[in-house]
Amino acid sequence: MPAAPVLATLGAIYGALAIGTAVAGVARARKGDAAKELWQRCISWWWMITAAAAALLIGPAGVLVFFSFVSYLALQEFLSIIPSRKEDRLIILLAYLIIPANAVLIGMNLYGIFLIFIPVYAFVLFPFLLVMAGQVKRFLNFTGALHWGMVLTVYNIGYVPYLMMLPDGASPAGGIGLVLALLALTELNDVAQFISGKLVGGPKIVPNVSPKKTWAGFIGGVVTTTAVSTFLTPLLTPVDMPLSVLVGFVIAVAGFAGDVTMSAIKRDLGLKDTSALIPGHGGILDRIDSLTFTAPLYFHILIFFCFSGYAGSGL
Repeated sequence: MPAAPVLATLGAIYGALAIGTAVAGVARARKGDAAKELWQRCISWWWMITAAAAALLIGPAGVLVFFSFVSYLALQEFLSIIPSRKEDRLIILLAYLIIPANAVLIGMNLYGIFLIFIPVYAFVLFPFLLVMAGQVKRFLNFTGALHWGMVLTVYNIGYVPYLMMLPDGASPAGGIGLVLALLALTELNDVAQFISGKLVGGPKIVPNVSPKKTWAGFIGGVVTTTAVSTFLTPLLTPVDMPLSVLVGFVIAVAGFAGDVTMSAIKRDLGLKDTSALIPGHGGILDRIDSLTFTAPLYFHILIFFCFSGYAGSGL
């Protein structure tokens, strides 16, 4: 059975979602199509939260399979929006094979190899294969975008299931608590920024990149996420109260950075959303953009402060 703090946190999440859905339902009844997107967002949240909760309750294997599938969808979406040529198909196939290879490293707890597999080995291998194929047209653009995409969607997301590999006894709620804290705070930050920005409005923070992002939304997200982190992370993780403030602050700022970075990519490519996969949210990249930045930073904060002796079985 999961630890009591895990069940309590999941209960609180579902309770908040039920309230939000009720509010969205009332808004839709009063405003019609004007509130349709908000209603769609809430319905999609039910599916996403339930899928993630089921993976957590299954355990390490469930989390690894779930986030490997998320990586696959995200990489597929990323590769569909960047310019490529038919000659790149073999390299793209190999990029997809990086996902199960990365999952094997995580499942076998080969921490040292996981750390360098994509940033070093894939970085060296993929451009070399393109060179040997004699592809030079737009070589730098494609290789740079491909590697950046693999780091973003596979390597960085891989840190989420790797949390389940950290020593279980050191955390009051085990690996489930480590993952749940990351997911809850990252998504809370997105919601808090959205609500604060809508309610307060005010000056735009990066108008040329994301016109809807305001300073009020950013500050609201930082304050809310940091405040919740101060009591949530000590319940779910080995983080103490002072460090929980740092965790909340880093997740809030990194989540914002991931969000606007993906917005910059979409602006560059002339896109509103990366796809229409998730009603009310856009694509999978639109939904996990914050997580791609928060996951590695959160993981390494835990390693540095709470699991300083950890080296996995790969070092």
